[in-house]
Amino acid sequence: MFLSRTARGGVLALCVVLFAVSVSGCHARKEKVSHDSPDVLYKKAHKAMQSYDFNTAIKTYERLTASFPFTDEARQARLDLIYVYYRSGEGESATDAAETFIRENPTHPRVDYAWYVKGLVDFERQTNSIEHLFRADITKRPPSTARKAYAAFKTVVEQYPKSEYAPDSLQRMIYLRDRLASYEVHVARYYFKRGAWVASAQRAKAAIEQYDGSPATREALQILIGSYDRLNLPNLATQSREVYAANYSGEVRLAQAEVHKSWWKIW
Repeated sequence: MFLSRTARGGVLALCVVLFAVSVSGCHARKEKVSHDSPDVLYKKAHKAMQSYDFNTAIKTYERLTASFPFTDEARQARLDLIYVYYRSGEGESATDAAETFIRENPTHPRVDYAWYVKGLVDFERQTNSIEHLFRADITKRPPSTARKAYAAFKTVVEQYPKSEYAPDSLQRMIYLRDRLASYEVHVARYYFKRGAWVASAQRAKAAIEQYDGSPATREALQILIGSYDRLNLPNLATQSREVYAANYSGEVRLAQAEVHKSWWKIW
């Protein structure tokens, strides 16, 4: 079949147009790929994070990890997401991100940070504004989140002692140790007052063994001695008294002196 010169010209023109469109389409796709590359996405998210635009940072980081999950940028993005979630008040998301990062990158040089933020989230869940306002005694509340925070900070201190987060983790552990010990003593006191001597002895002993060094261990020892006396366990009671005297000998002597010289007081 032969085409006229005019027809051949029209076909040629159509081919030129189609070629131009395909070339422009390829160019557009290249620009889109370049715009959506892992490096570009990470820089955009990181800039938003540094500008405290956490919503934009979260969306961009999530887009990066979803589109390029196996890149170095995505791995760093997962670490940054822990911080961004935490700063934006999304505690559950921060914990999930931290646990995922720890599970998938156990030997990463910054995995200590994931443990640290995991501890921070649970540490800050202990009290709320209402409890602060009315000065609620949190030592009487079951410390489930405190135990989780203590465990996370303990991991930082023991497994990553040279971490920049280890000193702060240690200070928070000391606070949490006292908090947890006080709760154990509160429970032991509750059982003691109700005549449940076995239970009071068990809780007091647990407080002493698990949270050694806490101020609450003094009362724990007192409860332990009283519980053993009422259970008619003189050997254990004597051992506990010796431990008490060894740790609080100065206070024991002071108490004895007060008893000896109080006979002359008329009030």
